[in-house]
Amino acid sequence: MDKRIVITGVGVISPIGCKNDVFWDALISGTSGVSEVKAFDTSDFKVHKGCEVEDFKYGDYVSNGSGRKIGKGSQFAIAASKLALDDSKIDLNNIDLEEVGVSIGTTAGEIQILERVNNLRYEKGDDNVDSDLFLKHPCNNIPSNIAIEFGFEGPNTIIPTACAAGNYAIGYACDLIKLGRADIMLAGGTDPFSKVAFVGFGKLNAIAPEVCQPFDKNRRGMLIGEGAGMLVLEFLEDALARNANIYAEILGYGLSCDGYHITIPHPEGNGVISAMEKALKDARIKPEDVQHISAHGTGTVANDKAETISIKKVFGEHSKNLAVSSIKSMIGHTMGAASAIEAIACALAIKENVVPPTINYETKDPECDLDFVPNVKREMQVDVALNNAYAFGGNNSCLVLKKFTG
Repeated sequence: MDKRIVITGVGVISPIGCKNDVFWDALISGTSGVSEVKAFDTSDFKVHKGCEVEDFKYGDYVSNGSGRKIGKGSQFAIAASKLALDDSKIDLNNIDLEEVGVSIGTTAGEIQILERVNNLRYEKGDDNVDSDLFLKHPCNNIPSNIAIEFGFEGPNTIIPTACAAGNYAIGYACDLIKLGRADIMLAGGTDPFSKVAFVGFGKLNAIAPEVCQPFDKNRRGMLIGEGAGMLVLEFLEDALARNANIYAEILGYGLSCDGYHITIPHPEGNGVISAMEKALKDARIKPEDVQHISAHGTGTVANDKAETISIKKVFGEHSKNLAVSSIKSMIGHTMGAASAIEAIACALAIKENVVPPTINYETKDPECDLDFVPNVKREMQVDVALNNAYAFGGNNSCLVLKKFTG
């Protein structure tokens, strides 16, 4: 029988809270993380709202303060890792650090550093760009910075599959544990607020002017967000041996590529269907075993329609019984961090038997006719949850989590 992998610690840095309990309370209360963008001047743009992490102080999370100069993506990831490790109650002084690895997903990595370089080149010329900035930019620095901070010497990888990357990183971390290449993995995703993303999605007319309304008939797009989510993964036997708190078990995952279009999902949801079907098969469960789906749910017309079609095709009549919600309505689209934070939301939903709402839901869309848990949390039994995530380039990922019952 396959060895079982469980989640024993979680850490979140998000626009609605930077501590686990604060994040969860805000999430189930339907708190909005939307505000006017503060990271840069938006007066020349048509849209001005985003979901930024406020009052974040890196020195609050690390022993050496902010002495080591690293990008904000790394700072978010390290802070979320610290929260997850503290939550797991793993004694780092009493384990083999060669058996602890890091697997991170991202969309743009340390994009703010590259943006700073470009600004300096434009304003002052190439000769005024500090060469050290280029050393901080490559996205592979992020998992390396986590390893340096905590002394981890196991596998270390970055997976830049954009908005599906968090699930990719978690799935890969599970594989490494099952293959015996690590005993413990820190897995998740991170992305700081990006002007590149803001401008790019703005040019695609994919940013909502005020609020994100996933699956609503009058939805007008996403809102750019930022943050990080990290999970501690380990063998069930090891977790039980140290009497760890177990949030959920990871049963399996599925990956696919639409092979259709760089930005638009297949209109019939072919890639999304494939990812969900592979995930269910890997988890060895039937569609009717699932109670909750954390939707990718960006609030764009094409994505929400395709995701609805996909869920109905995979789950058939049972799709009517599913509680499907999008927390992007509250925290915005946190890019590479999205599905990692959403995986944590799934684990908490399973642990607490509470499904977060899809806020800002006002008008039913005949083409999106599932139960989207509108506006108010729902207390219900959640034994199995699916976490969906899709990305530019046609990348699709689906993670299956289950309540631990012994």
